[in-house]
Amino acid sequence: MKGKTILMRARRAWPGRLTAQGRALRRLRLVALCLSMAFTFAAIGLASAAPAAEAASSCSSATPCAPITGAGSTWAYNAIHAWDANMAQFGVTVNYQPNGSSSGRTFFADGQADWAASEIPYGVVDGANTDSPPSRGFAYMPDVAGGTTLMYNLQINGQRVTNLRLSGKTAADIFTNKVTFWDDPEIKADNPQLALPHLQITPVVRSDGSGATADFTQWMLATDPSAWQAYCAAVGRTPCTQTSTYPVQGGTAMIGQPGDPGVATYVAQASSNGAIGYVEYSWALQEGFPVAKLLNAAGYYTLPSPGHVAVSLLQDKVDTADSSNPSKYLTQDLSGVYSNPDPRNYELSAYSYLILPTDTSNGMTNTKGYTIGIYGSYLLCLGQSQVDALGYSALPINLVQAGFTQLQKVPGSTVPAQSTAQIAQCNNPTFATDGTNTLANNDPQPLACDKQGSTQCAEGQAEPTETGVSQTVTSGTGGTTSTGGTSTGGTSTGGTSTGGTSTGGTSTGGTSTGGTSTGGTSTGGTKTSGGATSTGGAKVNNPTGEATSGSTGTTGTGQNCDPNTGVCSPAGGSTTGTGSTGSGGSGTGTTGNGEVGNGTGAVAGSGQSASDTPITLAGSNGSGLEVALMALAAGMMFLLSVVPPLLAQAGKRSRQRRGIDEFYEGNEWPGDRK
Repeated sequence: MKGKTILMRARRAWPGRLTAQGRALRRLRLVALCLSMAFTFAAIGLASAAPAAEAASSCSSATPCAPITGAGSTWAYNAIHAWDANMAQFGVTVNYQPNGSSSGRTFFADGQADWAASEIPYGVVDGANTDSPPSRGFAYMPDVAGGTTLMYNLQINGQRVTNLRLSGKTAADIFTNKVTFWDDPEIKADNPQLALPHLQITPVVRSDGSGATADFTQWMLATDPSAWQAYCAAVGRTPCTQTSTYPVQGGTAMIGQPGDPGVATYVAQASSNGAIGYVEYSWALQEGFPVAKLLNAAGYYTLPSPGHVAVSLLQDKVDTADSSNPSKYLTQDLSGVYSNPDPRNYELSAYSYLILPTDTSNGMTNTKGYTIGIYGSYLLCLGQSQVDALGYSALPINLVQAGFTQLQKVPGSTVPAQSTAQIAQCNNPTFATDGTNTLANNDPQPLACDKQGSTQCAEGQAEPTETGVSQTVTSGTGGTTSTGGTSTGGTSTGGTSTGGTSTGGTSTGGTSTGGTSTGGTSTGGTKTSGGATSTGGAKVNNPTGEATSGSTGTTGTGQNCDPNTGVCSPAGGSTTGTGSTGSGGSGTGTTGNGEVGNGTGAVAGSGQSASDTPITLAGSNGSGLEVALMALAAGMMFLLSVVPPLLAQAGKRSRQRRGIDEFYEGNEWPGDRK
């Protein structure tokens, strides 16, 4: 009787509700799968289309692009090469010949290139020669910032040296053959912790006309004129000016190599122990070799990190007097960079430029001009997001805006006049959507051991602004108030300001996780680039709330600087900060790392890790629609994986209650049949 009852129930279930449920369940799963795939593909399509939109326009049958040719700088080549490769996926063909800035300018003038890249403008006096502007129309557009570095290959007892420091005078004496051995007293004075070998120095210079040589010799002429003038006399160079073609002195160990890659490759050879040459930082990174830290006007040895270069170039004087004068407009005066008093300054920082056509002579067409407009728009914004990791520094907002203005002068270009909306959508890591120079503002201070004197940072002790280096110490305060005896972040008092923002030096020499840090009081002066140096305290992390006192910061210089344009003027007043920390209880989060105070008293530090973190725009994380589609796809996939098993379990419990499972045990259910 029981078996008959179960059989009757099963027969009633066969054509009924369970069959309909099974079919509905399969349809639900199929629909969910299709929708999730559709949302995913739509989001991927939007993501891949976003970079094309950054290029201002795209290549199509209605608006075709033409291959464009460029020539010139090897200093900027690694950035240009990356841009060219990225633009190829959008149908833009760029053929670039890295033959040096001087040859690039000649190629452009003769019509052998549609555009050129150079660190040297036309019209610069080079000894007895002047490189006159071309007859064709042209305009300068900044493309990337960076640092000319002294890449070296030096070993002590078979171990490669990685913490070499050089003053400007020592560097000039090396490259004018006044210092010829690595254990010279001048080099020893810069490196008190190194047991330098009695090994001959091999200076490696550029054998071709280059912007790197022009920048390097201009720096030597400005900072150590007697050394360069004596060298000019030794090699018979009259008049003694900066030069783009380095004169090699006969009878010395000096050697010339073509291009930045030629210099970098020579220095990196295993047989080149003792060699040192000047290249853009990216080439040293590419070869995996160290560069010397250079002494700046503030008395610190620094590297050309993206943030340090950005800080340095705030003092660059860019000529914006007359946009109708192509020979002068946007050219740079680097004298202020050489004397920049900021401890983070890297003196050999500079910009490179594209030389753009402004008429249709020499084979230029509107189609080529349209393509140059796309290319230029890309490199000014999205292209800048790549350069920091390569060994350069992204352009600040004022030069991006000026770049868009210059692109409008190219025949056939459809680049619109720069606007607030255009800048807000520009994925450039140097500035926020409101134009704030975040890269410079967030650049950490150098380590205390990089201060000129009897101490020196040890091998492997990386400067906190080196790309990719993550420090375990923190700089500044700003955490929450601790409770009990242990401090977990503390309360920071940045000081009070009368008549402006406090920029006196904040001491980070003392360390404490207890107490309250005072940043000092300012009376007059806003955003000074001066700052204080603390030498007190040790690098410790005190979890008990015990107070440790740091030394008093020195007085910063009071000058007003626009953080976006770098225009500075004297300001009344000065600021002074103190570095003492309080005495337990609800403490500060100031963890001493021996760094220089960043001069901000209104807020004593950011509490961020002391590393050079690129600042990116929120827009780079995808549009709202793209994010929404990805969220919907994830939701559908979740439903697809969770809901069917739950429904199946509910159905099984229902069937068990009705006694049907006993009959179909081990068999397929009708509603599950294919």
